[in-house]
Amino acid sequence: MEPIQREILLAFWKVHILHHAATRPIYGRWMIEELRRHRFDISPGSLYPILARMEEHGWLRASPVSGSGPKARRELTLTPKGASALRKLRRLVAALHREVVLDAPGGTGPRPRGG
Repeated sequence: MEPIQREILLAFWKVHILHHAATRPIYGRWMIEELRRHRFDISPGSLYPILARMEEHGWLRASPVSGSGPKARRELTLTPKGASALRKLRRLVAALHREVVLDAPGGTGPRPRGG
C-alpha cells in the first residue's frame, strides 16, 4: 500500500471505529472483520496501535471481558469525548461527501458554475 493511501485510510478507519463504538462495544478481532467486509485490508499489527491511540486520546474506553493477562479480550466503548469527536467528524464527512462525490463531474449533485 502506498504511504499516501495508508495515511488517508487511517482516518477512514478511525471514523469507522468511532461509528461502531457508538452503537455497541467493539473489540479488535470483530473490528478487523468489519473493516475487511468493507474491503479495508487491515492487520492486527495496524489496528491495535490505532485502538490504543484512540484510547489515549480519550475517545474509547477499554474494559477486559474474558480471561486475564495482557492477551485478554477487551471491549471498547465510546466515551463522551469520543461521541463529541464523532459528531464533528460526521458533519465534516457529510460536507466532504457533498463536494467530492455529489458535486464532482458525474456526481448527482449541482455543479458549480463559472470558474
